[in-house]
Amino acid sequence: MNYREHRYTSRDGLSLYFRDYGSGGPVVLCLHGLTRNSRDFHVLASHLCERYRVLVPDVRGRGRSDRDANRNNYNPAVYVRDAWQLLDEQEIREVALIGTSMGGLMGMIMADQQAARLRGLVLNDIGPEVPGAAVARIMAYAGKSLPVQNWDEAAERTREAYEPALPGMPAEFWREYVRLGWRENDAGRPEPDVDPAVGEALRNPPRILRALQWLRRHGLVRRVAGVALDPWDAFRSVTMPGLLIHGVNSDVLTDDIIRRMRAVKPDLEVLDVPDRGHAPLLDEPVAQGAIDAFLARLDGR
Repeated sequence: MNYREHRYTSRDGLSLYFRDYGSGGPVVLCLHGLTRNSRDFHVLASHLCERYRVLVPDVRGRGRSDRDANRNNYNPAVYVRDAWQLLDEQEIREVALIGTSMGGLMGMIMADQQAARLRGLVLNDIGPEVPGAAVARIMAYAGKSLPVQNWDEAAERTREAYEPALPGMPAEFWREYVRLGWRENDAGRPEPDVDPAVGEALRNPPRILRALQWLRRHGLVRRVAGVALDPWDAFRSVTMPGLLIHGVNSDVLTDDIIRRMRAVKPDLEVLDVPDRGHAPLLDEPVAQGAIDAFLARLDGR
């Protein structure tokens, strides 16, 4: 095992888990997607830890981090607060951040809040907005899963959910991939390794959030508790070097969104990953090569 396992306590008392790969060099912080966890980054972190120290947390409600009794805390503002606390407790002043999907949205918020602490930002298949059809697809599965009796059934459920993004993968791939996102429950049966309340919070946001979004649309409020209500406002704060990784079959990151992102940030690097939808695994040679080169340029700066 090439990582150490640690825990820290959030401001509101949750025990949160993170993996720490490597022992020296500049720090890379990896943040996972909505219903995923730190295991998604194992291949990439194992690759990077020869040159970097790589921190990979489980966001609250996922993996080995505690689940939150208050589902309203399942929101990016709280996740970002937890991430800053991790960095502060580790006495880390500066990181390169790699964020997949929701983790990329967190990265934009962090760039908006403390730009000087981000050496660079890698966004894995995510922009400042998500098309309505993709939002509906995500809401349909997030935190939901039919019960299964064994790991073969769990692998089939995973294949059904992710095959559009990962076409042509053999059965053995799905038997391995399911272990990244599922765990055994107390009865010894596989279940998704995420609090079902994460999906409930997404589908049924609190009234105050709906009210704030109405005020934002009418130009009355732009920021609450240090967080921009419009992700495009956060993206405009990405003044540090940026790399955007795009699964060419993605329904989340479209060509139009990429075009508008480049209009805001002309120096944004974009990598197209073939035969991938939302989101690339970051174990693809083309993705790892682009990340290696991007981090090397940051080191040169």
